[in-house]
Amino acid sequence: MLDTINQLSSPFLSFFIIVFSMGAMLWFAHWLLIARQDTINNERLFTRQLVMLGLTLVALLVIVLNLPINESSRNQLIGLFGLLLSGVFAFSSTTVVANLFAGLVLRFSEPFAIGDFIRVGDHFGRVVERGLFDTEIQSEKRNLIAIPNTYLITHPIATTQRSGAIVSASLSLGYEIHHQQVERLLVEAARQSGLEDPFVHILELGDFSVTYRVSGVLSDVKALLTARAELYRFVLDILHDNAVEIVSPAFMNQRRIPEGQRIIPQAVIHPSTAGSSIAEDIMFDKAERADQLEEEKQALLLAINDLEEKLKDADGDVRENIQGAIDDNRERFKQLEAMASRVAEEEENPVKGKK
Repeated sequence: MLDTINQLSSPFLSFFIIVFSMGAMLWFAHWLLIARQDTINNERLFTRQLVMLGLTLVALLVIVLNLPINESSRNQLIGLFGLLLSGVFAFSSTTVVANLFAGLVLRFSEPFAIGDFIRVGDHFGRVVERGLFDTEIQSEKRNLIAIPNTYLITHPIATTQRSGAIVSASLSLGYEIHHQQVERLLVEAARQSGLEDPFVHILELGDFSVTYRVSGVLSDVKALLTARAELYRFVLDILHDNAVEIVSPAFMNQRRIPEGQRIIPQAVIHPSTAGSSIAEDIMFDKAERADQLEEEKQALLLAINDLEEKLKDADGDVRENIQGAIDDNRERFKQLEAMASRVAEEEENPVKGKK
């Protein structure tokens, strides 16, 4: 009787030991990858959560392999387990899994970063978040647009470099105006609008007009839209102030006007806009906050790494001071993480954010 009980209890005891071991392994992995990591951002946290998902699947497979049942039943369960996984991947391969792998490709290639201006297809805006399944940008109308990662890797992405961007304006003028005069005036308009190293290209010699393009370098890419609008405004003002008409060669007016009268609007004194907020502060507010928080977090991580290197060779009071600086930086990093989470919650639920 005792031998029979021992024979029956031995497989179950081994099975419970394996279940306990897998549970302890998952608990330790969760503590190592997630619970104790207070200074990692949401992107890295989500990657670690995926690792935990993989470990959980492996643990379930080990438990199934060690079930105290006969071999045929075990094989059937393993087949069912594999069938379920295959079904999940098959049904979600066109959406979830495809976006997941596309997100991993974007992480490795890094065609853009948080805060960058990008244009993909018909979408233009600043990057707010880079997820594994989609990327969120904020458009010039202040809308938040979630673009699937599969769309990003299957369409060309134009990223505005942070070191500077080219701002351009194109217009057509008649052949009666000498191109040297036009080029001089357009260069002057670009300079007055705040662009650096302006230049002019003649794009097309049409049947009735010449197409010019004036361009210049903008150092502060965060003011991209405002700089373009300013360039347009100064082009209009300077050409009109120098008696250059910007009208179609086929322009026909039914009003009788004196011969020689030019179609140029009267100049007006624009009120000073110094000190006012630029349009980008309103359009890309969330992207700007995300960019600032990300830059400050990266700076803190670099400072922490440098201090940890110095800590290895320090001793005495110097070591205590360095350790204190490391603790302060880590505390500041936690505060930034909390601020980033609050910003995300306010955008998702404005009423809750106001409360």
